[in-house]
Amino acid sequence: MPDSRSVYISGSGIVCAAGLCTREVLSTLLAGTCGIAPVRYLQTGHREFPVGEVKLSDALMCDRLGIPEDEITTRTALQGMMALGEALENAGLSREDLRSAGFISGTTVGGMDRSENCYLDFIENDSKNAYLRTHDCGSCSEMIADHFGDFAFIETISTACSSAANAIGLAAEMIRAGEAEIVVAGGAECITRFHLNGFNTLMILDRRPCRPFDAERAGLNLGEGAAYLVLESEESLRRRGASPLARLSGYGNACDAFHQTASSPDGEGAYLAMCKALDDAGLRPEDIDYINAHGTGTPNNDLSESRAMLRLFGEKLPPMSSTKSITGHTTSASGAIESVICLLALREKFLPVNYGWSTPMAEVPVRPNMDISRGTVLRHVLCNSFGFGGNDSSLVISAL
Repeated sequence: MPDSRSVYISGSGIVCAAGLCTREVLSTLLAGTCGIAPVRYLQTGHREFPVGEVKLSDALMCDRLGIPEDEITTRTALQGMMALGEALENAGLSREDLRSAGFISGTTVGGMDRSENCYLDFIENDSKNAYLRTHDCGSCSEMIADHFGDFAFIETISTACSSAANAIGLAAEMIRAGEAEIVVAGGAECITRFHLNGFNTLMILDRRPCRPFDAERAGLNLGEGAAYLVLESEESLRRRGASPLARLSGYGNACDAFHQTASSPDGEGAYLAMCKALDDAGLRPEDIDYINAHGTGTPNNDLSESRAMLRLFGEKLPPMSSTKSITGHTTSASGAIESVICLLALREKFLPVNYGWSTPMAEVPVRPNMDISRGTVLRHVLCNSFGFGGNDSSLVISAL
């Protein structure tokens, strides 16, 4: 039954390598296919690494959004606009509604796709300053929001790969505290050369499609995209005459600070984040019917996360999978993209598969889900997003 702490999801939107909208992403998930492919849009010499790109050029995205090609924008912002537009339409929010709604977006790359292309020119002259001003994360959030109207407030979260999850968690806390009645939250991130080169320097990119939780996993595939959830109080839904899709019932954040880029061997931060999310939702481990794992495909993360899940769930580990095997690792946007995937699984009654998995890890008895299982009734799903520095977050999404 609804209570004063209930936070409802009344709309969602998504764009990623698996599809340009919710319908396309759902089709990809149900087909058990993969959006990871050779590099097409990123201007890079590293053609050896497959990626999860959004299957549109910047020019085509501008055309879809009605934006003149010469208008200064970024690939991160364009993807965010596509996802936000779908979320607002799905929730039935008008421009007038936005005046009393908040917008919280997570990103780390921001407008780096533009600034890295202008860097050499910037050294020589000031002709590209307008593009350089799109570099910071907040600039992308403002461009995304401004395309649709005047939000009551705009916030940007940047906690690496847990950014979007923390944006959603903050939005839920604001609604619970009575500070807002509608908050649209999620994240957007494009692939950049700096982005790709940085992960390559860490030696955690796979030259093949990634295989999370597989004994032969060799790293991640970078992805890109955006997704947003419209979070709303019960009072707002009643006033608008709107129907919710699900509840955002729990959120937990923890930081183990074990290492700048590595997960702790025992998964302490992941364990604490999941425990906090369950406690926040008033649930026990046995109440969770599916886990969308962070599951990057790196040797370190997957072993660490597996140990954390086994520590919490023991022998009763529910079905779990990493959909990064389908979308690529969308870094700061991953928590939102995977939350929308969890919402789809909940409402369409299926279990997302861990594409490409074949061989169990010798160290831990963890086998990801490989059966879509149409008709599976899910009550509560757990979505994990773990960031550099051990900034780990988990969300619980529950059926009505």
